[in-house]
Amino acid sequence: MSLKKKLGLSVASAALGLSLIGGGTYAYFNDFAETTSTFAAGTLDLNANPTTIVNVNNIKPGDTMLRTFKLENAGSLDIAEILLATSYNESVEGFGEHIRVNFLWNVDKVDEPIYSTTLADLVNASPDVIEGNIFSRWLGERGGRLAAGTHDTFVVQFEFVDNNQDQNEFQGANLTLNWTFEGKQGAGQAR
Repeated sequence: MSLKKKLGLSVASAALGLSLIGGGTYAYFNDFAETTSTFAAGTLDLNANPTTIVNVNNIKPGDTMLRTFKLENAGSLDIAEILLATSYNESVEGFGEHIRVNFLWNVDKVDEPIYSTTLADLVNASPDVIEGNIFSRWLGERGGRLAAGTHDTFVVQFEFVDNNQDQNEFQGANLTLNWTFEGKQGAGQAR
């Protein structure tokens, strides 16, 4: 190996050694911060109690059936609106047109329905129209809202309407009513 190469190799080795010594003795301050985040979704849990509101036999034109039931919000989020979908099965066509539903809003004043309609008309009504007519007034001071962990008691009267005409076609008729209550959340908010 030539002297020039030896000298170049020596200088390169020395430079490498100095850089390792300098790098090893170079110090600086540093610090770390760690964060975590948790996202837990709330729940909507709307319950009806009792689940069977009316179960009667041997009704006749002119009979009324007054019942109470509760809608409970067992979830962790407020329910901003409650919608009602109605369906029924009837053994004699037209029987639903003779069953009137009187929605009452005050347990102490059961003679003042806030909304009256037949089951036939209620089936065809928009669920949000029902919400605007019934639940917002029933829920009153809370503006239609059912707060988490609360319940409200509702009063409803069913009436086999006596139309003062021959209703013999409804003798022995039966009808099974299904109400589906839907609770909806309110708008999102900044947190």
